[in-house]
Amino acid sequence: MSTRVAVVWNPSKTEREALETPLDETLGSDADVQWFETSVDDPGQGAARRALEASPDVVIVAGGDGTVRAVAEHLADEKADVDLGIVPLGTGNLLARNLGVPINDIAKAVDRALTGSATAIDVGWVDVDLDTGTERHGFVVMIGFGIDAQMIAETDDELKSKAGWLAYVESLGRALAASDIVPFHLTVDDEPGRDEQGHTLLIANCGTLQGGFTLLPDADPSDGELDFLLLSAEGLGQWMGTLKTMMWDNGLMRLITKKDDTTSSESVSHGRAKKIRVTLPDPRAFEIDGEEIGETREFTVSLQPSAVRVR
Repeated sequence: MSTRVAVVWNPSKTEREALETPLDETLGSDADVQWFETSVDDPGQGAARRALEASPDVVIVAGGDGTVRAVAEHLADEKADVDLGIVPLGTGNLLARNLGVPINDIAKAVDRALTGSATAIDVGWVDVDLDTGTERHGFVVMIGFGIDAQMIAETDDELKSKAGWLAYVESLGRALAASDIVPFHLTVDDEPGRDEQGHTLLIANCGTLQGGFTLLPDADPSDGELDFLLLSAEGLGQWMGTLKTMMWDNGLMRLITKKDDTTSSESVSHGRAKKIRVTLPDPRAFEIDGEEIGETREFTVSLQPSAVRVR
């Protein structure tokens, strides 16, 4: 069991005592636990840096998707030889869901973070051109433009704090209305670039979203590849076909028949890659692990395999 523990903690998500109690119950009084708070100015990278300086056996990140992403990003960037434990305290908790970490149970999540076995997961990196310049970010779940990013941008923060992930459903109609089909240029690995069109492009390390909905059934955070999904449905008929493809063909039917292949259609395309470059004619809202960061016309995605060990 880990005895040197560094906790990177988002104080806006829970009281420290809620984390201290299960830590003390599992570790006892002899453990060395050090605490590192995040803040508005430091969503987690700086706290993770200070945590690593304490030479812990495990870094526990307690917070939402943004905090988890920030800490994982720093550990991957530093190629840190340390395990990461997750105590999910956010709205989506997407990486935790995909890895089977207990949700809405701090004690069980803390126990897993302290005693669980570690699995190496990949971390994606995106260089994205924004109005303020080019930024480089790590991600552990998914990035992209279109309905997903627009829905996040349209979500009311106050409603989100009260209703959780259901607040995204409320913003879906506005996101659909704002997500027109656009042409863009796509380059996958070393293949020749090609012209595509669609309203949504998602590039994922993990495939399961809020509510247990699996958007990309082949996405595996430990397989050394990224999965991508292009949606181009227009009108009621194509949207009905898209829902059938995603929820039936690639959902329940795939589960029943245990087939390996993912179904594509006229308005749903799947692919896999280690590097992807996208250029757009006009700026589109862009999201990273559930956070809309601005609008972009160009971004490049790469993969760092087995970048972080997560319990």
